Amino acid sequence: MKPRLNIVTIGVKNLKVSRDFYKNALGWKPTKDSDENIVFFNHGGIILGLYPIDKLAEDAEISPARSGFSGVTCAINLDAKEAVKELYNTVIKNGGKPLVEPRDTFWGGYDAYFADPDGNTWEIAWAPFWNFDEQGSLIME
Repeated sequence: MKPRLNIVTIGVKNLKVSRDFYKNALGWKPTKDSDENIVFFNHGGIILGLYPIDKLAEDAEISPARSGFSGVTCAINLDAKEAVKELYNTVIKNGGKPLVEPRDTFWGGYDAYFADPDGNTWEIAWAPFWNFDEQGSLIME
């Protein structure tokens, strides 16, 4: 089997707060496998997990202490420039921290950045050269 990205797990301080944020701010529905210990969101073959940061750090045998930018961002790619600002405003109204207001980019697209309740960095982006399949998955060649 060829290695591929299947699951991204984000360590969170308060699982209920984070679950509600992703559900309300982004409209993502937790899977039936979610419970009070872990939350999963299915994104067409890639799973986003939310798990208490202390337990995640313990499992990886590292410190849960965080400081500054982690060097990782997650991105939500949309099929219309106008949708970036609309989703950004919804996220901010639902507790997201504004990092970069919607803007034209140097690479010809349009994006914005926010942080979730735990400070994890997210980009919302649109690019005129991206295409999506019928399920809404990004097609890149």
